[in-house]
Amino acid sequence: MDAKLTVDEVRLTPILVSDPPLLNTQGVHQPYTPRLVVEVVTRGGVSGLGETYGDGVYLDVARPLAEALPGRSVTDVNALFEPAPRPDAGAGTGTGADTGADTGVDASGLRGVRTPEKLRLSVVSAFETACLDALGRTLGLPVHALLGGKVRDEVEYSAYLFYKWAGTDAWGAALDPAGIVAQARRFDREYGFRSFKLKGGVFAPDQEIAAVRALAREFPGRPLRLDPNGAWSVETSLAVARELGDVLEYLEDPAIGIAAMAEIAARTDVPLATNMCVTTFEEIPEAFAEHAVRIVLCDHHYWGGLHRTRELAALCRTYGVGLSMHSNTHLGISLAAMTQVAATLPGLRHACDTHYPWQTEDVVTPRPVFREGRLGVSDAPGLGVELDREALAVLHRRWLEDDGRYRDRDDAAAIRTTHPNWTPNHW
Repeated sequence: MDAKLTVDEVRLTPILVSDPPLLNTQGVHQPYTPRLVVEVVTRGGVSGLGETYGDGVYLDVARPLAEALPGRSVTDVNALFEPAPRPDAGAGTGTGADTGADTGVDASGLRGVRTPEKLRLSVVSAFETACLDALGRTLGLPVHALLGGKVRDEVEYSAYLFYKWAGTDAWGAALDPAGIVAQARRFDREYGFRSFKLKGGVFAPDQEIAAVRALAREFPGRPLRLDPNGAWSVETSLAVARELGDVLEYLEDPAIGIAAMAEIAARTDVPLATNMCVTTFEEIPEAFAEHAVRIVLCDHHYWGGLHRTRELAALCRTYGVGLSMHSNTHLGISLAAMTQVAATLPGLRHACDTHYPWQTEDVVTPRPVFREGRLGVSDAPGLGVELDREALAVLHRRWLEDDGRYRDRDDAAAIRTTHPNWTPNHW
């Protein structure tokens, strides 16, 4: 084993990041969202970076994995699953980030029911990214070269539109079609995004249909997406598909579960995409056999890393299923990883999602800049971003000083502070 590639230390830094009051079917984003920064330091003095969710259940998996890695090589990313502990069955249910008791939806990523194995994959993903970053920095190669090489020099991203409260951020409220259009105009003006995705499931379907129609009038011919995160019944989903079939690029997770998605898919020509009913390899056979989805939104956090994201992409190509990319409330480390792996996927025909423009704080430098809705693919060694330790310390101090109120994301609890009788919407 090359001593320079041997893991000497793993540092875990949980942080709280400012988040605007974005609405979704599970409630509203809290003022701060927890994230975890992973640093894998080699005996050669190189540090690699990874990022994932920072809720307590994720930290419970990350800590023993961090203790098990020293002495291993950063090249052994396939072996990361061996020392990663398997959470107790109860880790996939309960309170905190998981609101599955109400709706079967995990609010930390709105990915469907959280299971212990899905939680474990999300933690392993950050360690794999950090190992690849360290390996690339040591060898003088970008991560995309370690994944087989890039097939594009830029990665296109989509504007992520949200209904939102006014809050203290600079965006203001967006609670009707006019507010959504104004938000989209700003994304177009400041970032050059060419496609738009609306996070739905917040208001009655006819109100969200009106918002998408308003976007279609304002941006004729632009790709439009609507994602209610499983808030609708089969019949409501079909009704929305009929109303918006001429303007939607795709309809994402209108209902929960493979069976419901398959029934909708059989009765509409509108392409269905998913980030909820297909987020593990075990869910693929049934979903593809039932033709439940035509587009899968990959996410290296969900699937267990960048290599497994490429495995997913190969399966999608094999079965003629399209590919896009899901986003969570991420910072620049994850955005760099998303861009590096997206650059290697030949079947990526749809712009990737990203929350990043909503985030005003970061732990990397330089801050990524979108131009015409695209990010250039870095050829610098590793991920191509550097850790801003001062910024990391500030956000970690916020986590340390928190009284536990925000260390676990809970969109439902956040909305109930002002709307005590609020319950998740279903139409």
